[in-house]
Amino acid sequence: MNLVLHYGLLGSFEAGLIAFAIGFAIFALLWQLARRLGLSHGHVIGFVCLIAAAIAAGVDSWKLFSLGMVRLESPLYAKLALASIHDPDQLGTRVLFELVGVLVGVGLGWWLFSSRGSAEDTTDAA
Repeated sequence: MNLVLHYGLLGSFEAGLIAFAIGFAIFALLWQLARRLGLSHGHVIGFVCLIAAAIAAGVDSWKLFSLGMVRLESPLYAKLALASIHDPDQLGTRVLFELVGVLVGVGLGWWLFSSRGSAEDTTDAA
């Protein structure tokens, strides 16, 4: 993603809001497809959470994981590893906010679309 985010907690919050929008949008797109295929709510929520987390938090999560796995024995390797990260001081917070944003976006989408779907089902039955 080539978005220029702020540094610090504000940048983490912005990344979380972007992840929220991604989670909600992917859920809205896949919900219609899942209803036609007859998938259960749990399958849809699980697949959408995985897809949205991979899109929204994939790069930052990988950098957080690889930072713990790379041998930073010399100052040169440490500088190279940290130079590729937008805000290394807030990397863990940004990943956390992105994952929470995805979960909240998917949850809100499920709440909105499943309540509307159950209202349509009750009117069809009457």
